[in-house]
Amino acid sequence: MIYTIIDVETSGAKNKITEISIFKYDGTQVIDEFTSLVNPEVYIPDFITSLTGIDNATVADAPTFAEVADAILAITEGTTFVAHNLNFDYNVIRNEFKALGIEFNRKKLCTVRLSRQLLPGHKSYSLGKLCKALDITIVDRHRARGDAEATVILFEILLNQEAAETVFTDFLKKSSKEATLPSHLPTAVFNNLPDTAGIYYFKNKKGDIIYIGKAKAIKKRVLSHFYSKAQKSLDLCRNTADIDFEQSGSELIALLMEDAAIKQHYPEYNVISKRAPKAYAIFSYEDRQGIKHLAYNTLKATPNSIQIFSSITECRQYLEKICAQFELCPKFCHLQHGVTQCSHYKITTCKGICANEETVTAYNLRVTSAITQTMENKKDLVLQKQGRHNAETAFVLIKDSTYLGYGFIDNSEQINSPDDLEPFLIPQKDNLDVQKILRTALRT
Repeated sequence: MIYTIIDVETSGAKNKITEISIFKYDGTQVIDEFTSLVNPEVYIPDFITSLTGIDNATVADAPTFAEVADAILAITEGTTFVAHNLNFDYNVIRNEFKALGIEFNRKKLCTVRLSRQLLPGHKSYSLGKLCKALDITIVDRHRARGDAEATVILFEILLNQEAAETVFTDFLKKSSKEATLPSHLPTAVFNNLPDTAGIYYFKNKKGDIIYIGKAKAIKKRVLSHFYSKAQKSLDLCRNTADIDFEQSGSELIALLMEDAAIKQHYPEYNVISKRAPKAYAIFSYEDRQGIKHLAYNTLKATPNSIQIFSSITECRQYLEKICAQFELCPKFCHLQHGVTQCSHYKITTCKGICANEETVTAYNLRVTSAITQTMENKKDLVLQKQGRHNAETAFVLIKDSTYLGYGFIDNSEQINSPDDLEPFLIPQKDNLDVQKILRTALRT
């Protein structure tokens, strides 16, 4: 078997190649080499230059990737692609080819994952620390040729291990996930993940939580991250060294658990979910004529809110609903602006308060009724869901339309009222994201 042992340096955030080195290796010796600087055609930031020594001037006269693409295709044709932290190098190169409209596919082997199997017991499997432990000298660390050359020596050590033939054969099987899993994630950790609903925690080498997700089937969902070629997923996988999980029994409980966990840990890769959602609210006031208005604004600017929503659209939709139900005026419900008399395209039930055809007292009575109904519609609910196993039931507890939390209860327990659930409740904070999750669940 012929191998091409490869390392790339990149521009950083955009992951455009600045240098590439490829050693063609027949299992005994290097039989060919291709090394070149590459003009990434993007700016190289200072922190990358401080790491690699490659700056914008260094690559100014270097060939572009398009100009070296044929040479890379030729030297890797029919070989097995080998790299330390394989997924990074392989996907960077594949994305460069994709931008040229060329499909790049090669068999793959990761020297991090091979080292974990064949050289167990090391504290770190980063290239620098592993080479130091094995007395492999790296000339020009963080340069493509220096790192690739060190990887060749490491690969030769791996090939000469007693169990190498079996391990290599297993890794190269199409059914093997070894080339798919993040380099620093032990196979046993992935194999331990359940195919049940719940949340999962991606952790880095330090044990810090860097991403939290939810799933109907945890193992299947986690695997999808490893197949994704989106830049965020590639960066996430490169930094993943461990995965933990909590089972939920149902997707609804998983959604609630995920929201609480993200807001507790604020993981690096959960950018959207950890943003505090903006709240809006409906409120009432009287104008100089004594007419009661229903209006909406941000929650912070709303006095004595009647109902809270997560968007202006939700506010308007609710106002349209009660405006039609209680025959209110779209103008005084702030569904129309800058008009003397209402002329709403959908709501035609106004009794004429805007045209002085109805008394203020009569109109205000209906506004008060609408407010009263809204306030009284606050509910006490217990949502029952599947537990984490057959002898258990999960529940979500809501009082006065406020989410109190979720819990799990053994089916042998006798429950006669919602109060009986409180000893089993895992208290949680209510928020707009949770309210949105629960509204969706109640509609389905």
